[in-house]
Amino acid sequence: MTAAYEYETHVYDVVVVGAGGAGLRATLGMAEQGLRTACVTKVFPTRSHTVAAQGGIAASLSNMGPDHWQWHMYDTVKGSDWLGDTDAMEYLARSAPAAVYELEHYGVPFSRTEEGKIYQRPFGGHTTEFGEGPPVQRTCAAADRTGHAILHTLYGQSVKNNAEFYIEYFAIDLIMSEDGQCQGVVCWKLDDGTMHVFNAKMVVLATGGYGRAYFSATSAHTCTGDGGGMVARAGLPLQDMEFVQFHPTAMACGIDPAPLATEALRGEGAVLVNRDGNRFMLDAHPDAELAPRDIVARAVYAQTQAGLAPALDTRTALGAKILTDFPAVAAACQQAGLDPVTQVIPVAAAAHYHMGGVATDADGASTLPGLWACGEVASTGLHGANRLASNGLLEALVYLSLIHI
Repeated sequence: MTAAYEYETHVYDVVVVGAGGAGLRATLGMAEQGLRTACVTKVFPTRSHTVAAQGGIAASLSNMGPDHWQWHMYDTVKGSDWLGDTDAMEYLARSAPAAVYELEHYGVPFSRTEEGKIYQRPFGGHTTEFGEGPPVQRTCAAADRTGHAILHTLYGQSVKNNAEFYIEYFAIDLIMSEDGQCQGVVCWKLDDGTMHVFNAKMVVLATGGYGRAYFSATSAHTCTGDGGGMVARAGLPLQDMEFVQFHPTAMACGIDPAPLATEALRGEGAVLVNRDGNRFMLDAHPDAELAPRDIVARAVYAQTQAGLAPALDTRTALGAKILTDFPAVAAACQQAGLDPVTQVIPVAAAAHYHMGGVATDADGASTLPGLWACGEVASTGLHGANRLASNGLLEALVYLSLIHI
């Protein structure tokens, strides 16, 4: 049978599609096992959308006070609107400390306490004593550039372990055998238009979400749902696609994608106010600004619809410290012509994360032989209807850990 067009063939043990946090962790994990591993990506790895992840990674390290993985799991159950898979949640919460320590050993430069421990900050929905205690400082952070730090570290480690990268290659379709197994992917090389076939024993999708389906989104322009599209064309089901999380404090400043005023700002004491100066979250939830994201997002949206111009006020809680402690937010404010030291930051709810995707088990295996998925493109049932804040980066790190060929 004659091919409809010329193409170049590549053969590997594993091909990973996507080079965000999940894709690079999968690439590194496979390469560390001595497998011939290729990673194909639309953009240079350190420019993947994970670079926009500011806040941090949830893990019950107890560096800033008492904590326990069971409390983390309970908060994940509650944050899912009680619709998540408890096995996946337990696996995540139990695995979190080891995942953070592993990143530290790889070289991620976490922020530190005066005692030299990994710094942890409070995030919305995180509590102690099964919701009866005060907000807990559980989120491990590298200033407000946690995703940036992770990408650079994992990319360097992957190169060190001889993983091969194909940069600016656009994955188009899965390659299916006659007996229904996934055997690789077809890619289009963006700079010269040539076609490439990557044959592999194992394909790992780590293509991220589909935020650009929404008018207002924090997602990069590369987040176009390519992985889900390939899986759907191959005849596999996608699960929970209606579960989309909206971040409550995207900066409403006319920049696309909308920059994040990270939740860590509220963890440090910043408050939400409207144009009349009213702190509206006090009437919306007992935890006010640190309520779960869906609750805060609905409250912000209601203020916007009422014409009350919701905004984040960091002036009292942080003052000039925002310039040094949150450089990414400060840079976004500068780009928008705002001075967060003296002005409030206009905010709006914007599409941020997708809980649904390719149905997988806790090891990242799909129902299609030869195909795995991890990160935002995958759906283990972990997040239910609403991801708990700072579980996103964690999810990218803990799954696929048991996979061997």
